[in-house]
Amino acid sequence: MNLNKYNVLFESPSIEEFIALRYKIGWGETDFEMAKNSLVNSLFHVVIRDQSSIIGMGRVVGDGSMYFYIQDLVVDPDYQQQGIGRTLMTEIERYLSDVAKKGSTIGLLAAKGKESFYSHYGFTSRPSDSLGNGMCKFI
Repeated sequence: MNLNKYNVLFESPSIEEFIALRYKIGWGETDFEMAKNSLVNSLFHVVIRDQSSIIGMGRVVGDGSMYFYIQDLVVDPDYQQQGIGRTLMTEIERYLSDVAKKGSTIGLLAAKGKESFYSHYGFTSRPSDSLGNGMCKFI
């Protein structure tokens, strides 16, 4: 596994890249303005590029103080199983270790079947002995 051939950058994907990569992994269509506003309001971005093509992305959203949420951790299906997701999470974890203070909450919604990936980073599945079911509402 040679990730040195790829570029890790701390920048937002373009709106078009963001929409296309989400679509490519099966998350459906995303409204352009909604995507634009969402990216602008993110706290942190990391992308991985093969030459100029985006092959992975991740970001952190939240209030920047007490609550942080890992969002849109995505690897192009043609590049999966190469450690790209781990590299994205390492950079997100590095950012969070700098900004999240004791008492902060860091959350995420794992795609089905990806829970064990996040457990390597200390995330706990819900429900657990101390936490109820996680919930969400899609509009």
